[in-house]
Amino acid sequence: MILRDTAYAKLNLALHVRGKLPDGRHRLETIFAFGEDGDELTAEAADEIGLSVDGPFAAALDGDNLVLRAAKELQDAADVPAGARLHLTKKLPVASGIGGGSADAGAALRLLTILWGVEARHAERVAPVLGSDVPACLRSLGCRGTAGGEELEPLDLGLTGTPLLLVNPRVQLSTAKVFAAWDGTDRGPLERWSEGRNDLEAPATRLVPQVGEVLQWLRSCAGAEFVHMSGSGATCFALFRDDSARDVAAEAVPRAWWHLATRLR
Repeated sequence: MILRDTAYAKLNLALHVRGKLPDGRHRLETIFAFGEDGDELTAEAADEIGLSVDGPFAAALDGDNLVLRAAKELQDAADVPAGARLHLTKKLPVASGIGGGSADAGAALRLLTILWGVEARHAERVAPVLGSDVPACLRSLGCRGTAGGEELEPLDLGLTGTPLLLVNPRVQLSTAKVFAAWDGTDRGPLERWSEGRNDLEAPATRLVPQVGEVLQWLRSCAGAEFVHMSGSGATCFALFRDDSARDVAAEAVPRAWWHLATRLR
């Protein structure tokens, strides 16, 4: 039997950088939301853990894929003797701020919990070991993240079905470089998501000016009601008033850019 799941595209509706944690990571306040679409992952029983990859962004992955790491960590945590044959169809750009690797890891943990018949607590314990965004991607539902982003509070954002357009200028951005370029200024807490900021937009735009071009273009689109960069970039997004306005904008996205028209989960 082959099990299937979607590694849903992650969005940061707001991302406030508040300072540093004792372990050296940045202290964040963020609101996570997820699109209906993303990478696709399948899993089936096997003697060993193995992964094959295809899709438009497969070539951008390196050998240390988070899907494999997630599988091996869960196998060890739950003391599972079996393996799994995994296949990833990589549809989302790599290093793009929409949780590609973290979403893939979250999907792998969900699938293998079912395939191996292990308790969900094992996946929840493994997720933060894999990365700060993986706990949110494991849930793939609206939530507020604090600490490094891994301490979660579920939220009903009331946005299910909201038309969404993701746009990336096809430029990878290093998360470490973007955080290193942050100016260190605490601009205040995150209260209402709709009034929030992404404090990484300015450093990301300095590193990759095309981010600013994408943001400006999205803000010029008719019907775009909320526009931000997601995570550390370079993907930006707009929430639209209706499907028609989103679809008109999607048709007009410059050919040099990647885009995905979808809705919020």
